Amino acid sequence: MENFKSMEDMLDQIEASLRMPRKGEVLKGTVVYVRDRELVVNVGYKADGIVPVEEISINPNFDIDAFAKPGDEIDVMIIGKDDGEGNLLLSIKRIAMTKDFDVLEEAKNANETVKVKAMQVVKGGIVAYYKELRGFIPASHIDTKFVKDLTPYVGKEYEVKIIELNKKKRKVVFSRKEILSIAERAIKEKFWNEIEANKVIRGKVKRITDFGAFVDIGGFDGLVHLSEISWGRVSNIREFLTIDQDVDVKILSFDKDKEKISLSIKQVKSNPWDTFQENYEVGKVVDGKVVNLTDFGAFIEIEPGLEGLVHVSQISKERVEKPADKLSMGETVQVKITDVNLEEKKIKLSIKEALEPAATEESAE
Repeated sequence: MENFKSMEDMLDQIEASLRMPRKGEVLKGTVVYVRDRELVVNVGYKADGIVPVEEISINPNFDIDAFAKPGDEIDVMIIGKDDGEGNLLLSIKRIAMTKDFDVLEEAKNANETVKVKAMQVVKGGIVAYYKELRGFIPASHIDTKFVKDLTPYVGKEYEVKIIELNKKKRKVVFSRKEILSIAERAIKEKFWNEIEANKVIRGKVKRITDFGAFVDIGGFDGLVHLSEISWGRVSNIREFLTIDQDVDVKILSFDKDKEKISLSIKQVKSNPWDTFQENYEVGKVVDGKVVNLTDFGAFIEIEPGLEGLVHVSQISKERVEKPADKLSMGETVQVKITDVNLEEKKIKLSIKEALEPAATEESAE
């Protein structure tokens, strides 16, 4: 009886060795030997099976010698019945891929994220791998903004959502954009909940235009209008601000629905008219800068936000036909404060009277 069983077992083994394994079938095999780029595996068939290194791992630097040695038992999947030399073509990574698909399917159904590695830029997007499973991130789903060059994303790992999965076609599509959108919505909601009018915060100048400057105050840009940059005259914003400059700004107003924010740089500092009487008085001689020339006189800035008029008759002891004959824009001059109207915010100045003390001293000598 034992002989019969032994004979029966032997016939079964012979039959199994002659039976052609089916494509997709998973068998247990024994490593016969290890070559440079492949494993030779005995799966009990009349011919050995070959596992190319590409069917073990996606890693281009994969060390096949460290992975297996002769005599090791491994699970392999039949992916081809003839490699051209009569051997079976086998795969190890496709067994893992089948399990990976199951994991991704569960993650998709549960609306969970997975981590993938971007490996290669192709037409329309990036090839990304979840373990040994090849997937695709469309260019429109790599970020929330348009990305022209995808190259910088290669070689990095990203948290992604699964937006398409087809096990039969072995197709999986990932989205990083959806993850970022969720995070951005949370940041946006937090920002609009915490923003307050009249609050002073630190920002960074991002863009300069003819009508003002846009300042980033935490992921959102607010506009500092030309009139809110300085208490003084501003003819060229770039004389006051530069791109990426850090500035303190005051929130004047905001509209959450339109996502518009109005800011002020000048209102972070006090209005010089509020402290005028503390710093100036009639009769005081100060330095000023010529900021405007007219036919009737010159406007002199004694500090940003404080300008006074020197009438043409007060420019010099000599007769002056046009202020431009004696003064030039940007020139620094000494002036005497001769009159102040705080209510109308008007200052009268004199260059002629500022020079009088010096003239008196000279005549005394």
